[in-house]
This record gives sequence, C-alpha cells and structure tokens, in this order.
Amino acid sequence: MIPLRDENPTRTFAGITLLLMAANVAVFAYTLTRPTAAEQQAFVANFALVPREILRAPSLPVYGTVFSSMFLHGGLLHLAGNMLYLWIFGNNIEDAVGHLRFVFFYLLCGLMAAGTHVYMHPDSTVPTIGASGAVSGVLGAYLLLYPRAKVLVAVPIWIFIRFTTVPAWLMLMLWFALQLLSGWLAAGNPQSTGIAFWAHIGGFVAGMVLIPFFKKRRARLWR
Repeated sequence: MIPLRDENPTRTFAGITLLLMAANVAVFAYTLTRPTAAEQQAFVANFALVPREILRAPSLPVYGTVFSSMFLHGGLLHLAGNMLYLWIFGNNIEDAVGHLRFVFFYLLCGLMAAGTHVYMHPDSTVPTIGASGAVSGVLGAYLLLYPRAKVLVAVPIWIFIRFTTVPAWLMLMLWFALQLLSGWLAAGNPQSTGIAFWAHIGGFVAGMVLIPFFKKRRARLWR
C-alpha cells in the first residue's frame, strides 16, 4: 500500500517540510558528485550511524552521526520513498505544531528512532542511514491528529495496481504492523534485510508520544 496524496488541506505554507526535503535531496546530490563509487561509499560511511561505534567509541563526531545519518540515502528509490511520505504527511504536522517546533519535533523523533535502533542492535557494525526514522515520527503524529483523513493509495495486486482511498488510520496501522513484524523477524540480525525496522518503530512511537506536547492548542487529537 503506497500513499500518493492525502485529502487534508493545511492552513499554512509547509516551508520547513520543503526545506527538509531540499536538504535531503542536496546531500544526496552532493554524494553523487564524488568521482568514484568508492568515494561515494566512503562519504556515506563517514557520516552514517553505526550502533557499535556509538556505544564503544563515543566521541562528539560519532554522536553527530545520529543527526547526519538522517540526511543520507543509499539510492534514488530510498530517497524518493522517504520524501514522498514526508511531503504527504509532514505538511499537516508542520501546520499543527508550527514551523520552528516542527524542526525540533522532526529531529527529536529521528534521535529517538536512532536510539531504538542502537538499543535493539548494540553490536551492529552496519552503517545506518536515511530519514525514515524521523519521517516515522511524522506518521505516528499523523495517526493521532488525523486518523480519519482520506489517503489515496496504490495497492499492487500481482502485476496490476489498484488505486483506492482509505482512512489514514488504516494505512498507518497496516504500515506499523508491517514494521513490527519485520522488526521481529530481523531481531538480532540487522544485516538480513538492510532496513532499520526498529528505527521505524521507535520513530513512530516517539511521534505519538511527543505530538500532544508539540501541537498547537487548536490542533485536536483524533479528528
């Protein structure tokens, strides 16, 4: 189930959401300017989050990877998927919390997502990158704020694709259930999939926990 757009207009211009998207795209484009594939991989590795290093070789640069890793992506599809989710759901959360607070909300969700991944895979030496932990926080917030909003999704059925509209709560709960199942199956072996499912889970829960404290007074839960 792939979201394409939601039917949930905003009151304000989502400038921070666009800036975050632009930052992710700019970092990805900069990575591609490295002359060779090896240099591209080295650049990503230098700023990626590695759980074992966080716990066993702590330093300011190593801690900094918690944030730098949020703006790195391993490929165009990885980037496009995260930016699609950020745009569809991020503009409404920015509207609900305010521009400046959205920056802190987004980064804090990413921080808690990274912490969950490190806790679940403390010995992992696999570099972790991507905005998906922070974006998952946006999804968790959306579930509490706009569960009844309509979302247009594409549903692959064998070789066909069906387009349908579903309530946000259904799409988001199915997404979260998939992360839980995948995280459980990959527990103890993050190398098996290359996807940090527990970062998604941690970010999603963080978004749900934090949004009551970040939202404006006019933004009501369970609309």
